Amino acid sequence: MRNPLRTRSVVITGASAGLGRAIADAFVRRGWRVALLARGLERLAAAEESYRPNGSIPASSEVRTFAVDVSDPDALERVADQLASEWGGLDVWINNAMVTVFAPFAEIAAPDFRRVIDVTFLGQVNGTRAALKSMRARNAGTIVQMNSALGVRSIPLQSAYCAAKAAVRGFTDALRSELLHEGSRVRLTTVYLPAINTPQFDWARSSLPRRVRPVPPVFQPEAVAEQVVRAALRAPREIWIGRSTMEAIVGTTAAPAWLDRMMARKAWEGQMTDERVEGPQPGNLYEPAPERVGTHGRFDRSAYNAVERYSPSWVRAAFGGVAALSIFALGWGAWLTVRRPPG
Repeated sequence: MRNPLRTRSVVITGASAGLGRAIADAFVRRGWRVALLARGLERLAAAEESYRPNGSIPASSEVRTFAVDVSDPDALERVADQLASEWGGLDVWINNAMVTVFAPFAEIAAPDFRRVIDVTFLGQVNGTRAALKSMRARNAGTIVQMNSALGVRSIPLQSAYCAAKAAVRGFTDALRSELLHEGSRVRLTTVYLPAINTPQFDWARSSLPRRVRPVPPVFQPEAVAEQVVRAALRAPREIWIGRSTMEAIVGTTAAPAWLDRMMARKAWEGQMTDERVEGPQPGNLYEPAPERVGTHGRFDRSAYNAVERYSPSWVRAAFGGVAALSIFALGWGAWLTVRRPPG
């Protein structure tokens, strides 16, 4: 059981900018102990500076930063052990770090593809392993896997990222069953994200002829971060954030081949702006981007400040009910036709 007198703690990977930083901000405002893990020393330093005690930060909150690459399992384990020892355990661990490559599959070099897998998939595996060491010992804690609608509905030009997120889904579902088999009270929850206005679209490696962009609708990171905090506290099996996420997941279940064709027509151009670029963009695949940016990308004018949250169980139940009623109506109509007397 959690000690009610101990300040709760959260570890967030990929936390120096973008959604990870917005999630950190949300927990700091709630007075949690927050550890930010990322590669970028400049942005981690900027985060520490912004969290210096002031009137807007609760006295109970404590912020720590660690420069670490999530593809290094030993480094993550050292950080987790240190924090668990100093804070008396870890309450929440959020696996948020990611990288991607925008290019047709044939143009993605094998090392670049592997790097996306190492960070975006194995980074979550490594983070989960590090968190479980402490959480299993206490038989308590919540691990949040940050996934994407693209982990279920793949799109062109991001084959490595889509593959990594699909792998996260398979890994998490398998581990959840193992924890249930053990009778463990450690909780796993998966958050499926929509397009978010973060700096990743300026940091991603790309061989495309124009600047990349998220497929609309696009949401502000603060709105999404609040839903992530809610998921961390309540730990549902999974949640879908944004109507676009719900439609992508349900649509893939109902009509995958039709969506394949639609993505072939629309998602190619839909991931590029009209602004041309000179040559391939190296991005932050191997080294952190140098800019001291915050949470937002360059899409403030088109991003939404509110986002819907969907419970998959309710959505599936609703669609299942509609399907069942349709089948019943068809069957009833057929029975009446057979039973109708001639003439």
